[in-house]
Amino acid sequence: MSSAARSLSEPQVLAHTKRRLFPDDDESTAYAVTDTQFSQEEWLPGQSVEQSVRDHLAPFNHVQIGSGYPDLVGVRNLESDLLAVERLGDEPPLIAIEAKGYTSGGVDTQLGIVQAYDRLHEANAVYLAAPEAVISKTDRTLARELNVGVLGVDSAGDVHVLEIPRVVGNRTTSEAKAVRFQASSQGVANKSFGLNHPKNYLGYPLAHYADGDTETVLSEYKVVNAVTDARRGAAFLGLIEDGLTVELTSLGEEVVRFAKSRCGDVETALEEFEDWFRSRKRFVELAPEWGYLARRVVFDYEATELLVRELQHMHEDGIEEPSLVDLVAYLHTLHPSFTVELFVRGDENVRSRVLTADGELRRPALEDGNIYHAPTVFQLKAMLYHTGILTERGKEPNKLDPTEDVWALRQPV
Repeated sequence: MSSAARSLSEPQVLAHTKRRLFPDDDESTAYAVTDTQFSQEEWLPGQSVEQSVRDHLAPFNHVQIGSGYPDLVGVRNLESDLLAVERLGDEPPLIAIEAKGYTSGGVDTQLGIVQAYDRLHEANAVYLAAPEAVISKTDRTLARELNVGVLGVDSAGDVHVLEIPRVVGNRTTSEAKAVRFQASSQGVANKSFGLNHPKNYLGYPLAHYADGDTETVLSEYKVVNAVTDARRGAAFLGLIEDGLTVELTSLGEEVVRFAKSRCGDVETALEEFEDWFRSRKRFVELAPEWGYLARRVVFDYEATELLVRELQHMHEDGIEEPSLVDLVAYLHTLHPSFTVELFVRGDENVRSRVLTADGELRRPALEDGNIYHAPTVFQLKAMLYHTGILTERGKEPNKLDPTEDVWALRQPV
């Protein structure tokens, strides 16, 4: 065995595996996070982790699957040479990986198989990833019996599929839903609303339905100039399916029905949008009927219901005007993985500042506005303000003081 093969550490094995299963240029409906223990500069005493390895493993989060925390958890439609797929629905499978690398005591492949098997109770497919040279026939037999995939990593970093698991149908825990959320069209990772007024997104399905080119219609009625951002945000809110072509969702069709029932046709409805151009007035006060329609749309966004529910609980607990720091700390105790994915930017430096190796929050880091996802603290919050849900509008992260940024319900019950 070469010295290069013997030097494959667990972080290196995992980085090579992530590169194989979750390529950087992958489709938008894929997302993966690495456990926070891998964000540290030193893996074992005296064994540093190269910055390039940590960069590739990012983003980091501490997601519980089964009775523990897999080294990597993600969502993606894998190729047939990686996974024996029996169609279980429209969602891509939730995948958990346990990696093992060389330590002074060798490579404990059997422990990795048992750990992966534990994750199978809540994941759709699981794998052991380890240096290929140490994977024995006994390991492969055990893995095959337990429906655990086996990935062998060689000294060059190539990943070979030694055992292919079968995809299984399992319930998804609230923690795993955080990863599914980011892999969906509504996840905030590497995406942005781009615009902070809900009327820009309501206008997109109307312009799409109207006669003529969508971009031309949006411009003609002064709905919005940033057409790409409007289209992305309309998909983000579930108003359209944005693939090779744009299709209205049932929610988008309901916006069209509302416009036709109120105005007779969408063109007449769009004429109202001209009166709202560049207005900073709260939308539910500027145009109440449209504002409450926007409220219905925004509330359908998965993160909104969670935020409103927990802000209500905070109000009941006597925290009537929580700051952004208060909110994130409170949410993290109840929904740790989801909170991190919704609020905290995904790059390696930020997650390492915010989370310890055990996934606990470093509260002082929350006081820096630049650690936050703009789509959440700026655009989403602005829309929650315009639709009458929150008392204050959002701010861009670089203009944000998280200790003074209030997240309070306008009408707590």
